Amino acid sequence: MTRGDGRCIRASHFYHRPMTTLARPSLAERLRLAAADIKLAHSVFALPFAILAAVLARPESGPWPRFAGQLALVVACMVTARTWAMLVNRLADRDIDAANARTARRVLASGRMSARDGWALALASAGAFLLACAGFWALFANPWPLLLGVPVLGWIALYSFTKRFTLLCHVFLGGALAISPLAAALAVRPEAVPASPALWLLSGMVVCWVAGFDVIYALQDADFDRQAGLHSIPSRLGPAAAIWISRGLHIGAFALLVLAARAEPRFGVLFMAAVGLVGVLLIVEHAVLAKRGKAGLEMAFFTINGVVSCVLGLAGVIDLTLV
Repeated sequence: MTRGDGRCIRASHFYHRPMTTLARPSLAERLRLAAADIKLAHSVFALPFAILAAVLARPESGPWPRFAGQLALVVACMVTARTWAMLVNRLADRDIDAANARTARRVLASGRMSARDGWALALASAGAFLLACAGFWALFANPWPLLLGVPVLGWIALYSFTKRFTLLCHVFLGGALAISPLAAALAVRPEAVPASPALWLLSGMVVCWVAGFDVIYALQDADFDRQAGLHSIPSRLGPAAAIWISRGLHIGAFALLVLAARAEPRFGVLFMAAVGLVGVLLIVEHAVLAKRGKAGLEMAFFTINGVVSCVLGLAGVIDLTLV
């Protein structure tokens, strides 16, 4: 956006919108609006890696009923933590989103939900996350999830502010999702984290993979981000350079995935086949983007990457449980 004299309006110059005079929606409607806005289905990007890491950390002789309880808490932590992070993102960006035609219909940006309600839901999600973390201490004598719960909430919320000062915001997002396998393993068996190179390699893979597809996603807002003074690789370096950087990140992700598969002897033929399929899918993702441009973003961003995480998670869990 520009002023009449042609100068850019920076993100720090956005103003709050007037509050809507519509009646306040019911609690059920507010929950529905929030769930639709933050796209709970996008949990598919990180959740399979958390489940895979939990299975990887499970003691081979450990009782399955105990692990089932731990896994239920891991899933609860994942869903509530992501809900917190996404609501903070929408709250932090509501004025910026309102000025962007692509995002102006988001519930907080459009005023269909107040910031007060947004913060109430975000804090409730954070509280539910910490309660699930406390469950590991109460039920399984593992205090680490609760002790690290608040720092984790802070770390995953930080991404929402990074595009205001660094084009490495994509890497911060990758780091926010990459702690999910490490956190899940720590919750199931703390001593497994330093003892398993595969866990760290998987987390590194997630950093590069997520950063790579977030660079692709940011292509659609490159012009707006540049005009608003926001930082992203596409807005600062241009679309052509951004696409090559995304390709490089995905090559790194695939290399780390191969190393992870080789580092864990319990991964067998099925997981290696999934690794090969992921390599093919990443190539397809960039081929779709090269052929269709922005028209292929939805397929490249959500569909293909959702398949990547689900294929790896399912194949890894099957390999580990059938050993």
